[in-house]
Amino acid sequence: MQPELPIHVDPETGVWTTDALPMLYVPRHFFTNNHVAIEEALGRDAYAEILYRAGFASAYHWCDKEAKQHGLRGLAVFEHYLKRLSQRGWGQFKFAVADPSRAHARIELRNSSLVLAQPDKHGKLCYMFSGWFAGAMDWVNDDGGRAQRSKSREVQCAGEGREFCVFEVSALD
Repeated sequence: MQPELPIHVDPETGVWTTDALPMLYVPRHFFTNNHVAIEEALGRDAYAEILYRAGFASAYHWCDKEAKQHGLRGLAVFEHYLKRLSQRGWGQFKFAVADPSRAHARIELRNSSLVLAQPDKHGKLCYMFSGWFAGAMDWVNDDGGRAQRSKSREVQCAGEGREFCVFEVSALD
């Protein structure tokens, strides 16, 4: 996949934007080292909860902005989100299943940046993405006039020796 991201760098401020959203560009090791340090300081469970809430809010905001920027609606926004995540080096994301009417999706992730950056670490390493997918699904449901809320979790990870990571999005009970 060749990235075709519209990147603009403001000559006066140095601010990078893509699709009218301000961006930061950092090396993978920089992000991962910070991620691991925070996880160690807070403990995995506490950090995962913080990441889930923050990722949920950020994905919802991103979907709202991108829908307006590109004139997209519904599931097309979530598909665009997965495409942009893939183009930005997080890994290759794709839907295996997507059914917004049931707040359900199964997302596969190959070449996760978190797995690639931690070759000696094992287990579910990609949990930080979970909130992103629930936030995107809730945006899709709001856009479609459905009040259904969702949750998401990593059910398999390449860090466990699997071929790829899998995330399940489902309706909140």
